[in-house]
Amino acid sequence: MFQNYKFTAADRFLRYVQIDTQSDPQSSSYPTTEKQKDLSRILAEELKQMGITDAHMDEWGYVYATIPATSTKKVPVICFCAHVDTAPDCSGTNIKPIVHTNYQGQDIILPDDKTQVLRMSEYPYLKKLTGHDIITASGTTLLGSDDKAGVAEIMDLANFLMTNKQVKHGEIKILFTPDEEVGKGTAKVDLKKLGADFGYTLDGGDAGSLEDETFSADGVQVVIHGVIAHPGYAKDKMVNAMKIAGEILAFLPKDRLSPESTDGKRGFIHPVRVEGIAEKCTIDFIIRDFDTEGLKKKEDYLRTQIEERMRTYPKASFEFTVTEQYRNMKEILDVHTHVVDFAKEAIARAGLKLKMESIRGGTDGSRLSFMGLPCPNLFAGEQAIHSKLEFISVQDMNKAVETMVHLTCICEEKS
Repeated sequence: MFQNYKFTAADRFLRYVQIDTQSDPQSSSYPTTEKQKDLSRILAEELKQMGITDAHMDEWGYVYATIPATSTKKVPVICFCAHVDTAPDCSGTNIKPIVHTNYQGQDIILPDDKTQVLRMSEYPYLKKLTGHDIITASGTTLLGSDDKAGVAEIMDLANFLMTNKQVKHGEIKILFTPDEEVGKGTAKVDLKKLGADFGYTLDGGDAGSLEDETFSADGVQVVIHGVIAHPGYAKDKMVNAMKIAGEILAFLPKDRLSPESTDGKRGFIHPVRVEGIAEKCTIDFIIRDFDTEGLKKKEDYLRTQIEERMRTYPKASFEFTVTEQYRNMKEILDVHTHVVDFAKEAIARAGLKLKMESIRGGTDGSRLSFMGLPCPNLFAGEQAIHSKLEFISVQDMNKAVETMVHLTCICEEKS
């Protein structure tokens, strides 16, 4: 099926990563940064150039498009989804992608910051990439494979299906979202307009990996109200909210319940932001657990710890606000097992070994699943994400495209 096809995912990726699309967690606008639309506009136009007539970007920066069916059967409508934004964790401005051809296991020193060295000892997945062509950034920025790899692969899928109309498949929907990295990727999505029966996000790592489980997640905001007084006359009057916040943070466990001390299926309580003055101080936490009931236990534990600290300061007070962020998509996917089974078969047809994983995080698929669109996460090839050492294999990207093509065929065959 692919013998005479020239994959375009890597070429597209090299172009897309040079467009700065970082989202902003402190912004209240939607999308949180207008520059995300710069890529969305390009994607909509490129889809139109392929002959996909309904491709468009809406006012919120979402891109919707439909690849017409080539089968006469009644086939479920599949959606493939990726996000255009990159993480705020590391600069996404002036990204200079570099292709390292025919990798042979050597250390890769990134030229713009020679302290940034990609070593097989630190990233053992590189052992599987001997002979591959590896893309990195230049050392001062992230690369943006999370999730411009998924974007480029879905664009290549569209290119393949629009130029190989002998391949039998049902109607395919494409969805590109903004603001996934700041937890708002589905805030303005129109699932009725999308019109899909189930979907797959392309936002995973190792070739062959399939993720049907995520953390469940809440946000907690703690606002501490101190008592302000002139510092020259503050004896027995002032209660400094910042100092109380410091005590709360200092009493959090260091050897458990934190991201730096947990792995596997263990969740955590993680302070992500502190802001304030003596009168009022705010701490933002993220709470994570694979078991949704475990979130409540962690939140109760955190509240108890804060109450203990506050007993020393009877004139001070605090607010404790919990906000639901997303839930473990396995709760939905276990009811729609065929969605995961189709993906498993597609990975096998692409000649890859299946690697089932649980995401210590979330994807747009988490929210989409609970909104009525069952949506596991397929591999895109991204590695060392959100860092200056981020890298991806061109061959892994091509396998992601192959896997999606097989998925569309399997869905048609089984209808």
